[in-house]
Amino acid sequence: MANESDTVYNRIAMLRAERGISRRELADALGVHYQTVGYLERGEYSPSLHLALRIAAYFGVAVEVVFAIEPFKRLGD
Repeated sequence: MANESDTVYNRIAMLRAERGISRRELADALGVHYQTVGYLERGEYSPSLHLALRIAAYFGVAVEVVFAIEPFKRLGD
């Protein structure tokens, strides 16, 4: 079982929602199963570096915009 220091936080769900993209659409674009996207969003699975970079490229942002090792601050804080 992973400890808290192994957690990778992400903004995948927020980026998908902003762009109106379903989990299945993102999964198809990345070549992964749609459940993998759900696992990633819930923090139940940490992506490989290759997958993290592909996700960031898909959204057209830096990988640091999508992933972090500390929780993201809430918008407006």
